[in-house]
Amino acid sequence: MTSELLLASGVALYGERWQSELARDLDVTDRTIRRWLAGDQPVPSGVAVDLLRLVTERASDIDELIPMLKRAGAP
Repeated sequence: MTSELLLASGVALYGERWQSELARDLDVTDRTIRRWLAGDQPVPSGVAVDLLRLVTERASDIDELIPMLKRAGAP
């Protein structure tokens, strides 16, 4: 897994201030996240699996909201 994909996933999940939130959800320190981003340590292969789970859950949550917002009057 590349640091670019880690960055893109973190921003998509949590916005611009994503590092602490992702660290919490992965049960690592935000310092570990920074090491992965800098290339000081490789991103463990299991992180891709965890990110896929988090992104899939978020997408599901958003997909459920879309019809509710439309029913509430959003165009």
